[in-house]
Amino acid sequence: MQKFTLTTLLLFFGLITLKAQTDSAAAEDKDEGKLTLGGYIDSYYLHAFNNPSSGNLMGTTANGFPTGGLTGAGRAFDRLADQFALGLVQIKAMYSNKKSDMVIDLTFGPNAELGNFGNQRAMPVPAGGTSTYATGYFPSNGNQSMLYNTSAAIKQAYFTYKATSKLSFTMGQFGTHVGYEVIDAPVNYNYSLSNLFNNGPFYHIGAKANYAFSDKIGLMVGLVNNWDALTDWKKQKSVIAQLFINPIHKWNIYLNYIGGHNDDGFKSQYGTVIAGAPVGPTSGQDLVNNVAYSNIFGTTNYNRNLFDLTTGWQVTSKLYFGLNAAYGFYTINTGNNDTLSTYINKTFGSHSPKWGGVALYSNYQITDWLGIGARYEHFDDRHQVRYIGAVNNSITITAPITLATGHLILKPEFRFDSSPTANSNGGVTYYYYEGPNGQTRKTQTTLGLAVIFKY
Repeated sequence: MQKFTLTTLLLFFGLITLKAQTDSAAAEDKDEGKLTLGGYIDSYYLHAFNNPSSGNLMGTTANGFPTGGLTGAGRAFDRLADQFALGLVQIKAMYSNKKSDMVIDLTFGPNAELGNFGNQRAMPVPAGGTSTYATGYFPSNGNQSMLYNTSAAIKQAYFTYKATSKLSFTMGQFGTHVGYEVIDAPVNYNYSLSNLFNNGPFYHIGAKANYAFSDKIGLMVGLVNNWDALTDWKKQKSVIAQLFINPIHKWNIYLNYIGGHNDDGFKSQYGTVIAGAPVGPTSGQDLVNNVAYSNIFGTTNYNRNLFDLTTGWQVTSKLYFGLNAAYGFYTINTGNNDTLSTYINKTFGSHSPKWGGVALYSNYQITDWLGIGARYEHFDDRHQVRYIGAVNNSITITAPITLATGHLILKPEFRFDSSPTANSNGGVTYYYYEGPNGQTRKTQTTLGLAVIFKY
């Protein structure tokens, strides 16, 4: 009896142990996932030594641009001088398990509005026109127009399904793959953003697939609603692609592309809101101006393409180098419209209006809490294919100071911009930046401090 009882007890405890091991393995296989919350707030104060009369750093509309027309776009987010300015407030939730990821990234404040301009309900129009929808999409009834209300708060909202260890699919609104810099102030080394950033896409709505051939090579392809647009107003998608290469340890290379047909909703609207926009060139008309877009992007078939190279090399634990280069162009088909064809050639010098530039980055970590970095950039948009309508060279020096166990970042920063711009008539005019009396200047120098708290 005692032998039987001992055997029974041993068997009982063995079954309990086996059950516990089975339950533990099942819990691991179930993979409940992990939810992470994060975000940041940022603000800045800077002084512009050229003392622009407007109080902002956007540049002027002089030298042929229409009176009361669109201003320049010299700075992406840090636009205000000699005042305390709020940047962006972010609340970000991320969920992840073995087979899926989800990101809900909500932003508020001035920089959130600027970064999400394609999701705004409406925008002011130059030259006394009426307001129009930012993307050129005109909802036919009130219910459709409501799409543009709370959408402005969504910076990213997407999910990813991991089909295999190598293949995944993503759908929703996500930050662009193009470029070196991002909207998030804690991620960028410099606080002031480059012209390459400011003149490229910020985000896309669509779907993409990622495939990792190995740890060294990966490929992404997808279809999106063009650039910075909540809705695909012409119902013709843009193609996106990215090739990732890791040739050696701590050196990453990204080759990026986006292209589409008739996909520039912002430019297409310019001509409809500028009074007296000509159908073709007129006597004495300055051809470097916004009215050209009424004839090109509103009624003409064209393709827009952007190629981008982004690379970074962590040389040592303290020293880092980066590079971003981009080349974009439109290919315009004017058909049998000889007047428009002549107009395009005179305005842009060809039927392939282009823009592009290069930015070089370097930074060095002096101590655990202090670093220093520099960015040099050359950007060419002399025909205002994008926004600035100038050739701009800039150098930015930033010395981040990290406090509060990494949560608080102070970024004192110096930036110098120079803009000698060759116009389409072959002359050289220093016109882009603004002086204290509204006069144009060829340079702009700023010194400021950004304060960022992340959690």
